[in-house]
Amino acid sequence: MKRIALLLISAAFALPAIAQNSFVHKTSDGYEWPTDPAVLEKLDTWQDLKFGVLMHWGLYSVPGIVESWSICNEDWITRPEGSTYEGYKQWYWGLSKEFNPTDFNPEQWADVFARAGMKYMIFTTKHHDGFCMYDSDYTDFTIAKGPFADNPRRDVLKYVFDAFRGKDFMIGAYFSKPDWHCEWFWNPYYATPHRHINYKVQQHPDWWEKYVDFTQKQLREITGGRYGKIDILWLDGGWIAGDQVGLPEVLADARKVSPGMISVDRTIQGPNENYQTPERSIPEAQKDHPWESCITLSNDWGWTPNPRYKTARRVIDILAEITAKGGCFVLGVGPTPTGIIEEPAVEILNSIGEWLSRCGEAIYNTRITSHYNDGPVWFNASKDGKTIYAIYALPDGESLPTTITWTENIPAGKVTILNNGKKVKPTVSGSTVTLKLPRGLRDEPIAIKFTVK
Repeated sequence: MKRIALLLISAAFALPAIAQNSFVHKTSDGYEWPTDPAVLEKLDTWQDLKFGVLMHWGLYSVPGIVESWSICNEDWITRPEGSTYEGYKQWYWGLSKEFNPTDFNPEQWADVFARAGMKYMIFTTKHHDGFCMYDSDYTDFTIAKGPFADNPRRDVLKYVFDAFRGKDFMIGAYFSKPDWHCEWFWNPYYATPHRHINYKVQQHPDWWEKYVDFTQKQLREITGGRYGKIDILWLDGGWIAGDQVGLPEVLADARKVSPGMISVDRTIQGPNENYQTPERSIPEAQKDHPWESCITLSNDWGWTPNPRYKTARRVIDILAEITAKGGCFVLGVGPTPTGIIEEPAVEILNSIGEWLSRCGEAIYNTRITSHYNDGPVWFNASKDGKTIYAIYALPDGESLPTTITWTENIPAGKVTILNNGKKVKPTVSGSTVTLKLPRGLRDEPIAIKFTVK
């Protein structure tokens, strides 16, 4: 029996090698539609929302560095010159004694992101470094046990979820399946040469069994009702498959609390990946299954000092392309180490939201249409297919042209420019549509509404 158990464990650990062929920055083929009607209904609702926010906030926010990865000993990682790996790792773990976000204000976050036109949120409960942004019963490596322990809001996750529920957001929890701080993943007996577990499971099956138990208990803390109903469980760390840590059993129980909860076991094709998540990229072509591009507002997921932000225009152009290809767009924005969204980001998000307040009909509640792109023009359709929306993406640094041209999707009569509400009659020649833009439009992406012949 012991030999059979070891063989089964060995077979399970063949999965990560396969999973990694499904690279995190791409959308893979092989999507498997859920069979649970409640999950399908939740996915349809989520596809209506189109625009969300992904918040990375943790130890890495204190110095403003890349999240978690600097403690991983891989050849692409950079650390300060002259530092030792072990010394650096201990310094990083020590940030838990400094992280004290005394200005923690999730209500400000929710207000900012709601004004930005975002409709769903995903909050990082635990990244690969293992530091929990909630009050876990199974580790002291948590925001609730450090300098923030005496704050009445030390159980950060509760107040984040409550603030966003108050703004009618769909609620999502990010969770890393790998945990580099846990001794049953990176055991101190061995070196830590890479992102994977640092021992052979065949030699230490008891260690892995303890890790599975630990991971399941933490997932159940988050999804078991303590933090209310959750709409999306967004699992990162695709070198560990959800099946390896008992995700199906966790999901079965979680969906008793949160019926239809969407599972996103990133890059692991199968029944636990209810939508796919290309990172920092957009698929080359339209997809007819649920997917989401996760892209940062700055160059990093978490907060960094003096960030280079994308412009509001650039974010809107990305949103137009993603929705025309059938996806949702979750924008990465990191709170500061003190616990707020900084003003330069707020200003950009306000501009995005102002455009969506006028032109959001061309984004929200839409679905794909067969002719979805012609140069800088991206097309969406209403869910009943009776209305077509054309969005002219205006790149940074360019001025709005006097005319817009596209082929196919021929309007039946006048079109409405959502930016200012004016109706304009296009010129049609064969399959080519030419629209002369009225005077006075801002230099911004243009959204157009019409019915087709």
